[in-house]
Order: sequence, then structure tokens, then C-alpha cells
Amino acid sequence: MGLTTTTKGDVTIVEVEGQLTVGNRQDLKHVVQEAADGGARKFLLDCTETGYIDSSGLGALVTISKRVREIGGQIRLAALNDDLRSLFELTKLDTLFAIYPDRQQALDGY
Repeated sequence: MGLTTTTKGDVTIVEVEGQLTVGNRQDLKHVVQEAADGGARKFLLDCTETGYIDSSGLGALVTISKRVREIGGQIRLAALNDDLRSLFELTKLDTLFAIYPDRQQALDGY
């Protein structure tokens, strides 16, 4: 998995490339925690290039969401492929996360 972090205004955008699994979930947690420690409160996880998320990856996303909310922040997901969208619906995580069809729609009105 590759992670690329950029900012647009006051939104921290994390592009997740490849697979989010048990082997690399800590990397994502670390990136978000560092940004939060630096004062970031608005996060966008861009999943345009994310092909697969296992149960550990989903758990990491839930943990990240909880931490971000505890500091008064918000996290949005963008560009889930059809399989990932179905996974979020089946696990009811689509009720936990604000999910947008693409990056721009997720950024609009943030």
C-alpha cells in the first residue's frame, strides 16, 4: 500500500493506493495521527486507487474515525470501487462514514 498525503485548504487528503490490510494498517493510522497531532481536523481518504480492504483494514478505519471524532474532527471517504462500496454497505460502515463518489464531491462544502 502506498500513502500520499496532501492538503487542500484545511483538508488533509490521504490517497490510499493498493490494499489496506493487516500488514499495513498501522501506516494509515500513523499518517492520520501525525496530521491530527499537527492540528488537522478535516480528513479525506481518497480510495480511487484502493483495490482491497480486509477486516483489519476496516478495523483501522473505524479506529481512525473514532480518534478523529474525539478531537472534534471529521473524516470522509471518496471514490470507493463497487466491491468496496458493497463491503461498506454489508458491514453497515456506510452509516459510520460519509462516502462520496469522487474526491471533488467530498471536498465540496467541507
